[in-house]
Amino acid sequence: MTESFIAVAGISIFFAASGAGVPVLFVHGNLGSHLWYSRVMEIPGCRTVAVDLPNFGRSLALPGEVDLDRYADVLSSFIVASALERPILVGHSLGGAVAQSLAARYPQLIRALVLVDSAAPSGLKTPEERHRAIEMMRTDTRYLSAALKVVVPALKDEVFFASLVEDARKMAAPAWIGNARALSRFDYSGRLRSFGKPVLVLWGRRDAIVTEAMARETAAAFPSARLEIIEEVGHSLIVEDPERFKAILAEFIDGLPK
Repeated sequence: MTESFIAVAGISIFFAASGAGVPVLFVHGNLGSHLWYSRVMEIPGCRTVAVDLPNFGRSLALPGEVDLDRYADVLSSFIVASALERPILVGHSLGGAVAQSLAARYPQLIRALVLVDSAAPSGLKTPEERHRAIEMMRTDTRYLSAALKVVVPALKDEVFFASLVEDARKMAAPAWIGNARALSRFDYSGRLRSFGKPVLVLWGRRDAIVTEAMARETAAAFPSARLEIIEEVGHSLIVEDPERFKAILAEFIDGLPK
């Protein structure tokens, strides 16, 4: 696996890449980074790329208002700048909302869409009274660790989990509350019907953040989407059962129109 930086819209963006073949672009969720995909980078016949969105991980902060469309704009520019030819776009959680924004506004840039425990097209609401808890996560590593434990109930590797917590702490200060507000106002309801390319929606039965109703809403928003429910995992199949995720993704890619 290689690691590199690329300048996109005046911002230094970090990414990791592996393999050769069909391009696959991985987009992480809130409190995440490319590290969440580090155990699923080896997909036979694929060139996988995992990016740190601006405000996350090793990428630089995005000046101005935190907004999911702005993340998607940077991501679309990244696809062009890195010469990814119509990748399969995989978005997890907040990254799923970013992927929806990109699919709706730049459909020509991608071949297909995979949404893993994604925010629904109607957004993911966080009441203002919970913002204090978010601030506690930003300033208290133990509180942050406890919150992330809820997100990955089937992950047993404590060393790897600690690395996810450490990467979460790199998130830019304005993004902690900013991401919550951006997800709350996100609304692509009715705007995804024109995306007729293949879409796979994955949802873990033990997900404590995204409900089954939200997952079904996401699948129903597209004309050509399929929902697959994974019984044994929570919000993060990509780290809770990486081998299962790789098998599902490989099968989906194999079934795409040639």
